[in-house]
Amino acid sequence: MSADANSDESRILVLNRLIDAPREKVFRCWTDAELLPKWFAPKPWTTPRAELDVRPGGTCFVVMADPDGNEYPNPGVYLDVVPNERLVFTDAFTAAWEPSEKPFFVGELTFQDEGGKTRYIARAKHWRVEDKLEHEKMGFHEGWGICADQLEALAKTL
Repeated sequence: MSADANSDESRILVLNRLIDAPREKVFRCWTDAELLPKWFAPKPWTTPRAELDVRPGGTCFVVMADPDGNEYPNPGVYLDVVPNERLVFTDAFTAAWEPSEKPFFVGELTFQDEGGKTRYIARAKHWRVEDKLEHEKMGFHEGWGICADQLEALAKTL
């Protein structure tokens, strides 16, 4: 495999939004287990359950459900947590550094103050180019964009 085919850029998907809410509120929506289900899945999908131990090494377990009620559990672990600035998590581990069956990506979120609003950048970093392409086909930009709109709407109410 050439270096270009395996470069970071070829394996990363990015969503970059300016959210009309302070970063403390946007960060809180990502880290509060009662708030996350209110915005996390693109409607008409839902998030019936979220268990968040927001600290490096802490478990994040989020269950999404499709409109028919089929549930999709997403276990993971936080790798880095800088309050109101950065969250990094992965599905490469399920809990307590137990490797997952098939790692898919590392999520890196940054929250930057921009005039009372939040520059919100979500990066999905994949192990393989094929995984990135699969994530794109699953609707990364549309789904994460809808969720960013839902996140903004909730953060504005806090």
